[in-house]
Amino acid sequence: MSELRATDVAAAVADFRKLRRQADIERLLASVTGKSADLLSFEDVRRKLRATAVSERQLREIPLDAIVGSVGRYQDFSRSFLPRNDSDSNRWARVMAASGGLAGLPPIEVYQIGEAYFVLDGNHRVSVARQNGATTIQAYVIPFRSRVPFTPDMSPRDLVIRAEQVEFLEQTRLDETRPGSNLVLTEPGQYRVLREHIEVHRFYMSEQRGAPVALEEAAADWYDTVYLPQVALIRDRGLLREFPGRTEADLYLWLTEHRAELEAQLGWEISPEQAVEDLAGRQAQATNRGEQLLEMILPEQLTPPPPPGVWRRGQLSPQDEWLFDDVLVPISGEPAGWEALDQAIAIAQRENSRLFGLHVVRDEAQLASEEARQIQWEFEARCRSVGVNGRLALEIGPVARTIRERSRWTDLVVLQISYPPGPTPLERLKSGLHSLIRTSVRPVLTVPRATRGVRQMLLAYDGSPRAEQALTLAAYITARWDTRLSVLTVAEPRQPGVEGARIRSRAYLEERGVKAEFISASGPPGQAIIAAAERTGSDVVIMGGHGHGPVSDLLLGSAVEEVLRTRKLPTLICP
Repeated sequence: MSELRATDVAAAVADFRKLRRQADIERLLASVTGKSADLLSFEDVRRKLRATAVSERQLREIPLDAIVGSVGRYQDFSRSFLPRNDSDSNRWARVMAASGGLAGLPPIEVYQIGEAYFVLDGNHRVSVARQNGATTIQAYVIPFRSRVPFTPDMSPRDLVIRAEQVEFLEQTRLDETRPGSNLVLTEPGQYRVLREHIEVHRFYMSEQRGAPVALEEAAADWYDTVYLPQVALIRDRGLLREFPGRTEADLYLWLTEHRAELEAQLGWEISPEQAVEDLAGRQAQATNRGEQLLEMILPEQLTPPPPPGVWRRGQLSPQDEWLFDDVLVPISGEPAGWEALDQAIAIAQRENSRLFGLHVVRDEAQLASEEARQIQWEFEARCRSVGVNGRLALEIGPVARTIRERSRWTDLVVLQISYPPGPTPLERLKSGLHSLIRTSVRPVLTVPRATRGVRQMLLAYDGSPRAEQALTLAAYITARWDTRLSVLTVAEPRQPGVEGARIRSRAYLEERGVKAEFISASGPPGQAIIAAAERTGSDVVIMGGHGHGPVSDLLLGSAVEEVLRTRKLPTLICP
């Protein structure tokens, strides 16, 4: 019996030597990959997570893969419990030999934090059990409690983050005041940033009350009034799908940082909704490099227009909130250019809008010129004089492209129209206004002269997808602004189904309680629209944007541009 046992021990020593070589290889690979192969120190984890014992030890079966550390021998074994010290060979071999006997091995003793275990006694038994292919082991378990979850797959880096989370929760007590709050971050140092957000919120609460506010109270109020509303935007947009492996708290911090960067870049205030859309759009662009490259290669006049309806934030009805919260008005500085500001001010007073002015210059010299500063001063002075919230930004770049990029942050673009696109393909190709109107993602109101009071509107409707968007917009304005509406349909030889379009528009307006006059005409659409506007005494024409492809628009033109060339009425063009 003793000879057989000696044979078993000798075989176990041979196994140990193989495992030692594997441990060295594992450590080498870890140094290359940067992924730790070390066991965790229980005391280090306990201290960082502020864990405390909660009950007496219990005997139960635990998974071997969930054992991630040791109390005293965390340097003697690897994370997969391969032996690292040659001096352990005899002891390890005796344990291995004993594991095959009838009596087996006694239970090990472990501490438990979260779902992970740390060996108090029995490191060699764990190593042998794993070598024998076991998946579980009997253990006396002493549970410890922590404010944050801890799982076996967490790395030393994750431990640092969880330690920061513990400190954050001890300071804010959000896990107690707001049970179920899931403020999990995946980057080190971010809980400090979250705490700074709460401190800023606490400062403003104290200023408002005129008395100090406790940190715990400020944290709870911040969670309810700041954090949760922005998380609701993230959920509604499905933004987590665009950022796999990240959390809602991660995106909240990225969103606030992104919003601050945008505001610094634009010189405007950006809403959380706009920041969410931009963050999602940038992530989508990162996965569509081919489309971005195509857009860079194509001339602006041949860039595909946006799909119909991208400007809408939801199904509109007369009961909806204000549609034009933010209005962009480019200012050229020419005397006639201030007509657009007068029109934008009239809209802002009706819609309680913020006005964002934009003056585009060619170079740094113009940017720093007295003329540019004077334009900025006059814009803001005119807004102040009528009690409208207005701010003008100065930017260097191509005029049409800069206006288009800025328009993404607003709900409406108001343009003074001095030089409408000409009737020939070459004139349209050279026209920045042609490309701007065709590719704008927001409705564009062109203004030859300002109309302060809008009493009568004319909607040109042909049943096309963009005309459907114009119909929605006309219904909103008619109901909100208490105006009269006439709906014009024009019969063309190549445009069948006009009667069906008229029936659809009537049904849509009646369903929303909007009254309208319906007019029919024939002939070239542009001429028919102008004639109907004059006959009805309309102050504004509403119509859908370009309906053809970019090449067809260049070659054939459109009814939109024919109306613009008359320069008679403000024209609202809906993408």
